This record gives sequence, structure tokens and C-alpha cells, in this order.
Amino acid sequence: MSEENNNVHGTIVKVSGPLVVAKGMNGARMFDVVKVSDKKLTGEIIELAGDTASIQVYEETSGIGAGEPVYSTGIPLSVELAPGLISSIYDGIQRPLNLLKEVAGDYITRGIEVPGIDHEKKWTFKPLVSVGDEVFSGDFLGEVEETVTVLHKVMVPVGTQGKVKDIKEGDFNVTDTIAVIETEDGDKEVAMLQKWPIRDPRPVKEKLVPKEPLITGQRVIDTFFPIVKGGAGCVPGPFGAGKTVIQHQLAKWADADIVVFIGCGERGNEMTDVLMEFPELKDPRSGEPLMKRTVLIANTSNMPVAAREASIYTGITIAEYYRDMGFKVALMADSTSRWAEALREVSGRLAEMPGEEGYPAYLGSRTASFYERAGKVECLSSKGREGSLTVVGAVSPPGGDLSEPVTQNTLRVTKVFWGLDAALAYKRHFPAINWLTSYSLYLDDIKGYLAKEAGEDFPDLQSEAMKILQHEAELEEIVRLVGIDALSPKEQLVLNTAKSIREDFLHQNAFDDVDTYSSIKKQYLMMKAILTFHNKGVDVLEKGADLKDLLKLPVLEKIGRSKMTPEDKLDELEAMVAKAASEPESVTLK
Repeated sequence: MSEENNNVHGTIVKVSGPLVVAKGMNGARMFDVVKVSDKKLTGEIIELAGDTASIQVYEETSGIGAGEPVYSTGIPLSVELAPGLISSIYDGIQRPLNLLKEVAGDYITRGIEVPGIDHEKKWTFKPLVSVGDEVFSGDFLGEVEETVTVLHKVMVPVGTQGKVKDIKEGDFNVTDTIAVIETEDGDKEVAMLQKWPIRDPRPVKEKLVPKEPLITGQRVIDTFFPIVKGGAGCVPGPFGAGKTVIQHQLAKWADADIVVFIGCGERGNEMTDVLMEFPELKDPRSGEPLMKRTVLIANTSNMPVAAREASIYTGITIAEYYRDMGFKVALMADSTSRWAEALREVSGRLAEMPGEEGYPAYLGSRTASFYERAGKVECLSSKGREGSLTVVGAVSPPGGDLSEPVTQNTLRVTKVFWGLDAALAYKRHFPAINWLTSYSLYLDDIKGYLAKEAGEDFPDLQSEAMKILQHEAELEEIVRLVGIDALSPKEQLVLNTAKSIREDFLHQNAFDDVDTYSSIKKQYLMMKAILTFHNKGVDVLEKGADLKDLLKLPVLEKIGRSKMTPEDKLDELEAMVAKAASEPESVTLK
């Protein structure tokens, strides 16, 4: 943060919770960062009327009174982007929590300023260009080994192009000059450290149509409701339905290079679990700690409400920075309902005209502007490079009411809906994603990928399985009214197959070493076995076989245990598919 611009020096006239109103702010601009009172609390201008500025303060305002000074820094709220982001744990405005603890103890002292990146640590910089090379915005100048799993690329800053006049090699801190670029406006010194305003999306060359799914290892997601690399998804659900566990599973298993996890207004004990667990988790791809490719942003429900509003922008700006290097980035926001509540509180203090349920009228546009920053893109570069940013937002609707404004506005801009069901969670069926209400609009985009990676008929199997689950819902109504004996043997087989899909395929134990992750090939073979048995069973029933004999076949027990098959023994599942095709033929016909 730059030093205060003493030319813009206002005076507080009103304090209302996180909202401070100051007069005498001539020359200030919207979204400028200001320092409030002599305690130097960080705030941001969110409304201007003449020389009167409304400021949302990112720290506790108790003890602040009228007549105290306000200083403008003249710059918008920005994050520091450089090597050192990975493995960090930040608050909502990119203050490292570990450094805050060192400086102030367990409770954050007001007015404390700590840089988002360690300015003293030395990094080994290896140049990727030579003196005389022509470079453009986004081109790589060099690289730094940020962690054992992340090779950080130092890029030409946005808006800069010209010839490399000087390039260095060796150990430098992030503020040292590592290159000099000769531009039309003179020589520009470039350091590893760059700053970017959090409310401005980082520019790209072009947005691309995503065609590749983000493989999560969660069967209900990958098979039925997939999300693509560069997609946007919504996970709404009531308390206890498993939103946080799903996001943890995605963070651990999704085939993303970088994970950004934003704990936005969640309970402190829940965020503590994340902060304790993530450093302990092993990255299944590298065997290293998962934190070696993760950035955590923690803004719990007892932390200042205004910083909660900023936290998701801080997180997505960091995510865009790594996307611009060509990485596949996944961002989890838990939960955007708490972010929307922060918007509502600040809007109410501004006395703005409320919209539905008291949320501000601009809730829809703010929600859209956040999710629209997801996408697969062609990055700024003269060399051509693609990156992707996938965004998954959890929503916590009061009482599980999905018709409330935050959920509805989120569903308008996301193409994946994983609707969590309290009834399924109560039955201990996890992930508690309701297969009858959830949807993914990416299925057609990724059919080619699934057919190539798993099996040509995978999209057909997915469609057939969903029809069986929908048919089961219809038949259950009849069973409730007149009993199961009123159904034909074929309809009873449908119920049995649907039960197998639910219990043997959709139900997944996040805490079992084998069942916690299923590759796309394993998912295909499991589903193939279930549906092969079903179709062969229908054939033999039509020929006069007895349903009871069919349901006693040994292969059904193997299908029930198939989820426990390790990834290195998928040949056992292939043998099971063959048995599912042959064993029904052995049933004695009447």
C-alpha cells in the first residue's frame, strides 16, 4: 500500500458499524483505499456525493468518532502478486494470518499493516528471454520454483511491451529489478512483484469454449453432473448437507494445478478444520502436502463484515494470476451467501433502496461479475497459451429454500447445479446431491472427451442410468399406494437396478482410502456392469425367467463391492462386466 496522499484529507462525520462517512474528500475516487482515523484502519470508498465519501472499513470501528481524520492513498484495493502466494493463508484483504499472529498475537490488532508477500525472502530467478528480445504483455520473462509442485512464471506486466534491455539471473527478493524493458515511453524496470486491483478482471486475449471436464473423482459429479475446466458451478444446500466436505473433496482430488479456497463468512470452528487439515493433506498427484499448490483465504463470521465482501475478489484475482501463467486453477468459495449478507448489511447502512429480501438491487450484477471471471481463456502472450479458472460457489439458503435471491441469482449465471438434499444427508447418503433436481449444462460439450477417455458408450450409459433413476421415482409412488407386488417383474428389476445405482455407485465414502476417489475409467466400468446386468436381466425375464433367481446371482454381490476395487486392479471390474453379461443367461427359464 502506498503512503497516504495528504492532499486528500477528510474528516469523519458519521460512524455506523463498518460504514464511515467523511466530508472534505475532494479529489477522492470510487474504490480508493483510505486510512481511517489515527489508528490507520483500512477502508475503501464505496459511495461519493460531492466531497462526502461513504467508506466501508475492513476492521472493527469501535472507538472511532466524528472529527477524526481520513487519509486517501489514491489507489484502489489491490493484491500483491509474486512468488510466495502458494501455501499462504490470508485474511479477506490479503494480510497473511501467520505474520499477523507473529506481530499481534492470537487476536488481530486494528490498524496493523503487513505486506501480502514477504519482501525480504530471496527467490532464485531463471531468465527465459535474452537481451534484445521483443516482449509483449503476458510473455514470460523468467521462472521461479515457488514450491516443489509449482513453477512460478514471472510475466511482462499488463500494458508493457518493448525490447529487453537487461535481464538478470540469480537470487532476488520480489521488489528487486530483474529486467529492464525498453518501451516507447522509456525504460521500464520490472520486478517479480506486481499489483492488481481486486475488482478489475485481469485481461485475456480471448475466451474459449471449454471442452474438457474437471475430473473430481466424485462419481455423482463426473458421471451425471460434470463441470468443465473453466466452468462455474453452484452447490446450494441446508446446514449439515455436506457443502464443505464436497468442496474439500474437490480441492483435494480435482485435476487442477492450483487450488484457491475462500472461507467466506463461515463458522470459525469450520474454518479452523480447514486450516488444520489442509497442511496435513497429501497431494495425490505428487505425494507432497496439498498446501504446496493451495492458497487459503479465511474470513470467518466473527471477522469484520466489510472484509468478507472483499475476500472473494481477493481470491479470484490471485486465481486469475495463476490462470494467466497457463495453469488450470480451481477456486472454491464457501459460502457466497455470507458474502451476500455482507453486501446487504453495508447496503442497509448506506440507506440504499432494498431489493428482494433486503438484499441490494445490484445483488444479481455483483454475483454475475464474480462468476463471469471463470472461464477457459487464451492468455495474454505473443506465444499463445491457454489457462482455465473453474469457480465453484457454495450457497447456504436459509432453511434450504432454493427460491431465495442468492441461490436464484447464482443459478442464472452458473451452468452446474449440485442441489444438496437434507433428506439424503439424514439417511447418511453422501455426497447428498439430489440426482432428480441437479443438472449440468456441460454434458454435450464433453461427450467427446468421455467417449475417448472411458468408453464410446459412456454418454449413453449416463443417459440410461438417469432414466432408470427417474423411472424409480415414478414407481415408488405406485409402491406407496398399492405395494410392490402390483409391479411387473421388469418394473421390480428397475427398482433393484436403481437401488444399485444409488447405493453401489452414487454413494461414496470421502473418508475411505479407496472409495474417496474414482477415476473416470473406474466409473465407466462400474456403471457398465450395473446396466449390462440390468439389460440382460430384462432379456431373460421376457423369456420367462424368475426374478428371484435372477437376483440371487453371485455377480450382484461383486457389483455391490466394486467401489472398493483399487485403481490398479481395474481388470477385475472388466471381468465383472463380462460376468454381468453372461450370468443372467444361466438362470433357468420356466
